[in-house]
Amino acid sequence: MNKLIGILILLCATFGLAGAEEVTKEQIKGLDEQVQDIKKDVLAISAELNLLEEKLLYPSNTHIAFFVSVAQDADFQPDAIQITLDNKDVAHYIYSFKEVQALQKGGVQRVFTGNVRTGEHNLQVKAIGKQGGSKKTDTATYAVNKGIGPQFVEIRLTGSGIEFRDW
Repeated sequence: MNKLIGILILLCATFGLAGAEEVTKEQIKGLDEQVQDIKKDVLAISAELNLLEEKLLYPSNTHIAFFVSVAQDADFQPDAIQITLDNKDVAHYIYSFKEVQALQKGGVQRVFTGNVRTGEHNLQVKAIGKQGGSKKTDTATYAVNKGIGPQFVEIRLTGSGIEFRDW
């Protein structure tokens, strides 16, 4: 909005200095509509560039992503999660109260997106949280078999442990 005001002031000053006709309300309205159209075009181009950037950074043959969810019937409240892939820490996240509420209501969080070669990879997950008023730590290991296409793995936190599911 500030840019729009700046453009209008500049145009008004230019028209005033050049001795041209006064700027009418219709001209200002037309200019405002043009600025709004340009904004829409810029936003559309930005969205296309973001998609292109994601395709370039994470090609489908190497793309892998991990998502965290909490089982609906679990009374487990995660405080933090640590994810290790092939003995390298790839993600560590500390949850806020609102994020825990969202997960317990069925929300899913993407905690890692990256590139790996095809083949088998060792995924280790450590979840720290509370269950039944006491502190609880769960650890689990999963063999991710990365194929040619993109790979998505759900890490589901339950009251009894951690479950994995390929999407």
